[in-house]
Amino acid sequence: MDLEGWSNRLKVFADATRVRLLVLLAREEFTVAELAAITGLAQPRVSTHLARLKEAGLVRDRRSGVSSYYRFEEDALDAAQQSLWQALRNGSDDPLLNQDAARIPEVMAARANDQNWADSVAGDMERHYSPGRTWEALARSALPLLEPGDVLDIASGDGVLAELLAPHADRYICLDASARVVNAASERLRTYPNVEVREGDMHALPFDDASFDLVVLMHALTYAAKPQQAVAEAARVLRPGGRLLLSSLGKHAHATAAQPFGHVNLGFTVKELQKFIEKAGLHGDRAASITRERRPPHFEVISLIGTKP
Repeated sequence: MDLEGWSNRLKVFADATRVRLLVLLAREEFTVAELAAITGLAQPRVSTHLARLKEAGLVRDRRSGVSSYYRFEEDALDAAQQSLWQALRNGSDDPLLNQDAARIPEVMAARANDQNWADSVAGDMERHYSPGRTWEALARSALPLLEPGDVLDIASGDGVLAELLAPHADRYICLDASARVVNAASERLRTYPNVEVREGDMHALPFDDASFDLVVLMHALTYAAKPQQAVAEAARVLRPGGRLLLSSLGKHAHATAAQPFGHVNLGFTVKELQKFIEKAGLHGDRAASITRERRPPHFEVISLIGTKP
């Protein structure tokens, strides 16, 4: 990047007011009027700075009735800006920032009095808590619609997915390479009579051909020394018409962030996952990015389903 490019990127953070607004918008979305009430600034001044931040791609807005709500798009920061932003956000102990934070509850309370909860989060409801509306409650409510049959959960960890799926499966087998994890899963799942937890290697599954209706490789391939072989083994134990659910981190370069988790691979590209499926003799749906984490380093998750002819 040339000097002019660096200068333009750094100018975004060169104004204290813009930094104040970004710090607020990183915590919650606000209208211009709400930001003015929190910061004590005139609304035209707030609007001017928001326009500059929006032009830089760091802020986006959504309409709700007659109001526009603004939010910080942290994903839009490049590596250099991300480092600077982290330093500004985490290294600042400024009285103005503390004052702004203290005024947020009052503004949120005023918003609640002016409109009902659903209106205030329309179009962005999944990011906000309300009693009973959790992802776990949603999953447990929808899972009875599934009939997974006999399930093999490879690299199953301590059984969190099994706890959700097992009540709707005929037979559910968890397989993990760690004896300690297997013991933890066995304890967690001991009340489910149709669940069996085993220690084993995903590269050489201890099961006969055509034993399962559904095989799950949920983030298993990041731990696979030979990912193609692991997928081939999963395909081998599927019955005709059975499905393989494959989910993995997208290819990334954040080795330091992944190191504490013992990952063998730094994720995979869509083409790589599709190639694994095809080589294993499965018909794969098109792989898709299903989520991107909001916090740095913004890991992406790719998922696809392979069906055995």
